[in-house]
Amino acid sequence: MLVQLKVNGRDVAAEITPAMSLASCLRTELGLTGTKLSCEVGECGSCTVLLDGKPVTSCLVPAAQTAGRSVETVEGLASDGSLHPLQEAFIKLNAVQCGFCIPGMIMAAKAALEKNANPTPEEVRFILSGNLCRCTGYQKIVEAVLLAAQEMRDHG
Repeated sequence: MLVQLKVNGRDVAAEITPAMSLASCLRTELGLTGTKLSCEVGECGSCTVLLDGKPVTSCLVPAAQTAGRSVETVEGLASDGSLHPLQEAFIKLNAVQCGFCIPGMIMAAKAALEKNANPTPEEVRFILSGNLCRCTGYQKIVEAVLLAAQEMRDHG
């Protein structure tokens, strides 16, 4: 079946099966491999994308239910050749190790920072609590989100 939706601001159409997840559709049908598939049961957060502006674990969202909706992936964050402040902060603070969990963390953080531009470290930890990382102790990740929040406030 054909599903039409908006991905990273562009209208797209994808050929899907009835049981296909949004994560699989993004990766296999649309070539957007920044969205990672790991647990495939909604526990790890590596597949987090924004669906109509809200973070979702895309491994649990049926692609068929996204018709006419808007999806934002990590690939859609950069604009005019410049990385998003979250992407920049993760690089600057060396918050990325293997990188598998980072796209989901960045997308969860983006959605949260749009609601609260000045989170505390504890709020950032809560924001990221649905995103598991096997490589880091999370401290650099929290620091990167806080740095990005500061940059976004300073440069609006």
